[in-house]
Amino acid sequence: MFRHPAGRQAMAAMLSVLFLAPLPAMADENEAGVFNFVLENDLFLGADRHYTNGFQASWTSGPDKAPGWMLQAARWLPLFPKGGVVRANYAFGQSMYTPSDISLPNPPLSDRPYAGWLYASLGLVAKGETDLDQLQLQVGMVGPAALAEPTQKFVHKIVGSQEPMGWDYQLKNEPGVVLTYQHSWRTLSSSPSPFGFKFDLTPHAGAAVGNVFTYANAGATLRFGWNLPDDYGPPRVQPSLPASGFFESQSNFGWYLFAGVEGRAVARNIFLDGNTFADSRSVSKEPLVADLQFGIAMTIGKSTRLAYTQVFRTREFTGQRDADKFGAISLSMRF
Repeated sequence: MFRHPAGRQAMAAMLSVLFLAPLPAMADENEAGVFNFVLENDLFLGADRHYTNGFQASWTSGPDKAPGWMLQAARWLPLFPKGGVVRANYAFGQSMYTPSDISLPNPPLSDRPYAGWLYASLGLVAKGETDLDQLQLQVGMVGPAALAEPTQKFVHKIVGSQEPMGWDYQLKNEPGVVLTYQHSWRTLSSSPSPFGFKFDLTPHAGAAVGNVFTYANAGATLRFGWNLPDDYGPPRVQPSLPASGFFESQSNFGWYLFAGVEGRAVARNIFLDGNTFADSRSVSKEPLVADLQFGIAMTIGKSTRLAYTQVFRTREFTGQRDADKFGAISLSMRF
């Protein structure tokens, strides 16, 4: 699966970036870090096109257990809350995109091109009393070095799905960088009822800058549940509504339903616009894109969070017939 020379080099480089800063030492239960795994796929909703698969594995440190230089940076950054609890986040992931019909050896020029994105990221998270600030730097590779072609073909062979035929026309190799900032603030939060039920509303706003994605975004998320854990929603693969790689359980079992909406004004999407410095396939993107999501999350004991999210995304390019839909499963474990 990793026989492509450029892919092996990209993998080694990104793993080096991912572990530039030392991981925090293990702490007690209240200060432990959280491992998160997210799998997004359109097959959850019976589709196989466009944004077709994404996975991300990440580690979020315990409160104020980030490396010293990151703690200092959080205190210095003017957008971060003064005196907030700071965490570091390290992630590694892959996303893949295909045209509508993967059986065609030469997809039409009017459909979105094949593309993959393999990346590592380093993030800084600061939580105030009612605010959450997240700054993340992603670096990676677009193109054959992203290994999306062998990954999709391997998985499709295992599950007996249609073999994708048009990867010869994917975007070319290009290093990618994305800097993302998100601010979430809890504007409405009820007191727990005698039976433990509670709800809250959290608007958010942010932006991303880079040769892979450049956009401004805003939206809000509503949660309602029993023994509502202290978090900002289950993690997702960007671009998405913001969430938190950490959680704090209020009891041995809790759950919540959530629904959120986000609008993005998109200036750059390499998976639609094509390569930055090389000739490649491309389509005309829609400048405004919206996501609607809803789902359920559960906390089990003090150390596990399990969630499912269903996402509907409006048309992203001219000529796209229908809105996209996909599901996301996430597992978070504190240790």
